[in-house]
Amino acid sequence: MNTLQKIRSVIVEDEQAAREALKNYLAKYCPQIELIGEAQNCKEAIPLLHDLQPQLVFLDVEMPFGNAFDVLEGCKDLYFETIFVTAFSEYSLRALNQSAAYYLLKPVSIEELILAVNKVQQDILKQEIFNRNKVIIENFKEPRAEKQQVILPTLEGFEVVKMEEIIRLQGNGNFTDIYLKNKTKKMVCRFLKHFHEILPYPFIRVHKSHIINFHYVKAYHKNSGGYVVLEDNTEIEVSPTYKEEVLQFFKG
Repeated sequence: MNTLQKIRSVIVEDEQAAREALKNYLAKYCPQIELIGEAQNCKEAIPLLHDLQPQLVFLDVEMPFGNAFDVLEGCKDLYFETIFVTAFSEYSLRALNQSAAYYLLKPVSIEELILAVNKVQQDILKQEIFNRNKVIIENFKEPRAEKQQVILPTLEGFEVVKMEEIIRLQGNGNFTDIYLKNKTKKMVCRFLKHFHEILPYPFIRVHKSHIINFHYVKAYHKNSGGYVVLEDNTEIEVSPTYKEEVLQFFKG
C-alpha cells in the first residue's frame, strides 16, 4: 500500500486518555493509518461514520449511551473493517473470537496494535469483503448459544456456520477438522485449543484431540476406558483427564 492509499480510519472511544494514547501509537507506529475523525460515544459515532465512510474503525466495546454492538447496528448499511478495543471480559472476548474479529485488550499493546493493523491492511489489499460486523450483530441479538454463528477461517477464506450444525471437532496438527450435520468436513486454520476457549455448552472437550456437541451424543460406554457414541455413529474415546467432567454432563 503506497502513501496515496492510506487506510481512512476513525476512533470511537469514550476515555480521552485512551483516545490520545491510541492516536499517538497510530501516528508513531502505523504510518498506513490516516485518522479522519473521532467520537466519544455511540450517539456521536453513528452519524460520524455515515458522514465520513471510513475503511477502518477502532471501536471501544463498552461506552456510555450504548456499546460497540449498538454502533454496528446503527451502521449496518455501511461496510468497514473493525478493530475492537476492550477491557477483559470473558463474554465479549468469546463473542469477538466466535466472529473471527480483530480486537485489542486494554491497555493497548503496541505490538498487538501493529499486528491488527497489518492484518486489516492485508484484508483491504486482498479486497476480502467479508462482513464480520453482520455476524457480530446477529450473535449479539440471539440469546441461545446453539443458534449463534461462528466464523471459520478456512484455507479458502471464511465460512459462517451455526453452532447447532457442528457435531464434533478434531485436532489435526495446526488445524482443526470440523464435522457438520450435513456430513461435510471443514479444515479450519486454528488449533483445537482456540475452539475449546470460545465454544460454549453444549460443546465439551472429551479428549486432547476431540470436542463434541453434547446434543449429538446418543450413548456412553464405560468399557475400553470409556467412549461416547454420536448420532452419526462415530465413537470418540473419553480420556481420563476429562472423564469426570463428561460424566457430570450425563448426570445433569
